[in-house]
Amino acid sequence: MKTIKGPAIFLAQFMDDHAPFNSLDGLCKWASDLGYKGIQMPTLDPRLIDLTKAAESQTYCDELLGKINSYGLELTELSTHIQGQLVAVHPAHDIMFDVFAPDHLKGKPKERTAWAIQEMKNAAIASRRLKTNAHATFSGSLLWPAVHPWPQQPKGLVDLGFKELANRWLPILNAFDEQGVDVCYEVHPVEDIHDGDTFERFLAATGNHKRCNILYDPSHFVLQQLDYLQYIDHYHEFIKMFHVKDSEFNPTGKKGTFGGYNDWKDRAGRYRSPGDGQVDFKTVFSKLTEYGCDVWAVLEWECVIKSPEQGAREGAPFITRHIIEATEKAFDNFAGGETNESQLKQILGL
Repeated sequence: MKTIKGPAIFLAQFMDDHAPFNSLDGLCKWASDLGYKGIQMPTLDPRLIDLTKAAESQTYCDELLGKINSYGLELTELSTHIQGQLVAVHPAHDIMFDVFAPDHLKGKPKERTAWAIQEMKNAAIASRRLKTNAHATFSGSLLWPAVHPWPQQPKGLVDLGFKELANRWLPILNAFDEQGVDVCYEVHPVEDIHDGDTFERFLAATGNHKRCNILYDPSHFVLQQLDYLQYIDHYHEFIKMFHVKDSEFNPTGKKGTFGGYNDWKDRAGRYRSPGDGQVDFKTVFSKLTEYGCDVWAVLEWECVIKSPEQGAREGAPFITRHIIEATEKAFDNFAGGETNESQLKQILGL
């Protein structure tokens, strides 16, 4: 068993044009004052990090870590959710995902993919320079339009999709392996890795690459009506990162899993702040601790009702209450002691 580290906070959803949310110093002081011990950092916003410079300069990385540490914080992981998404984009999604691409790459899907792959390779080096051993990202998707398809997808389409996805990711996974850093895919809707079966398909397509791992976030599984507790039983050896995010699923006679194209607040499945939804975090923390998952408990705020400021204020004590100090002593070892085979036979009356 292993004690989960935390509390930590993912900064992506808190970035803003107003202080303290518009600079790394401001965010670090804010997070530290709220009781957080770590930050997870997105890598697209230059106000937080210059990813190319971080891949090139150890001095820059040392200065960045020094700034973070000066607020009593640790850098838990870097995140390339957006760049990872752009590694694989189905043509149906090209225009919508172009919003995340640099201006000179908009409307150029092949060039955008090449840029995203290079960003991922830079993130591998930066992660090692910044002394982290796990990295958060998305897989991207070539197959999402074929989910629950009509007409039925042609035979071989899914296998080909995962083969191509793996071909794009293998050079990235190898780059992370060279740096000694695990790639943790957030298992998430609109990604080709969105549940257990799809993770296994991708893992197999990569030849069971040892750097292919999981960022566990139970909120996405509630929306899919997938057993998020049993998921830990199946995949605990791959869980190297953990997002603390809540959700709820309240179907009606009018809407269910697919959501009816409604805005978030009107869907049957909605993201909530931790403690406000349906996730059994007490059991989640227990299972992750029992299986010895070496993870940070990182608050990811996404809620259709509560403000991000309140979610962040409540997040640190919520996580702290749920962290279990793993025992190093068995409660029933009072009867322990040296035994031998003769004594064991005596106990059994043999």
